[in-house]
Amino acid sequence: MSCRLFVIPARSAPVAAIFRRGPTHWCQVIAWDTQRDVFSAGAWLKGRIYAERCDLSPDGKLLLYFCHGGRLRPGYTDSWTAVSRLPWLHALALWPWGTTYGGGGRFVGDRELVLRIAMAVETHPEHPAAGLHVSILKRGDRLEVHRSTGEPDTDWSGLDHGGRLVFCRAGKLFRRSRAGGDIELADFDASRPDPVPAPEWARVPLA
Repeated sequence: MSCRLFVIPARSAPVAAIFRRGPTHWCQVIAWDTQRDVFSAGAWLKGRIYAERCDLSPDGKLLLYFCHGGRLRPGYTDSWTAVSRLPWLHALALWPWGTTYGGGGRFVGDRELVLRIAMAVETHPEHPAAGLHVSILKRGDRLEVHRSTGEPDTDWSGLDHGGRLVFCRAGKLFRRSRAGGDIELADFDASRPDPVPAPEWARVPLA
């Protein structure tokens, strides 16, 4: 079975996050330079990333993600919301969640975000939200999740920064040309889990 892909573009920069799911119990994050169509493979996670509840900062540098790690980790629980540098998952800020209800959030600025929760939640003591302005939902408010535009026979579809249709099918990423033809940009299906530590630049605190 082919892997599944989901894409979240940055709002103000030609950058997107690609979430690759598969084989079973594994996810990978990939950075996509949508201007040059250059791809940078990032972190692997043995667990699940809830891509629809994740977000990318407007400048495309920070990733807000929500994941289930598959097992309890002391102090972290089995699920958490965190901020990292794309395409890595090293947590610069982390909120233990303990449930798959809610989780994630949205960036409202390059270093400003809203968590998808309506009550105060503390960061992990080793992953404070230094350098970020963080707020929570007001009661009754909701944050929309990211969705596909629903192009038939695709895992995900949407528009790139040039307003052209891009879509994912069977582990591959395509762009539809102005003439109507489909151009394969990348094939991620053959990749296999190869987790490595985040590089030093991805571990630098925000403040």
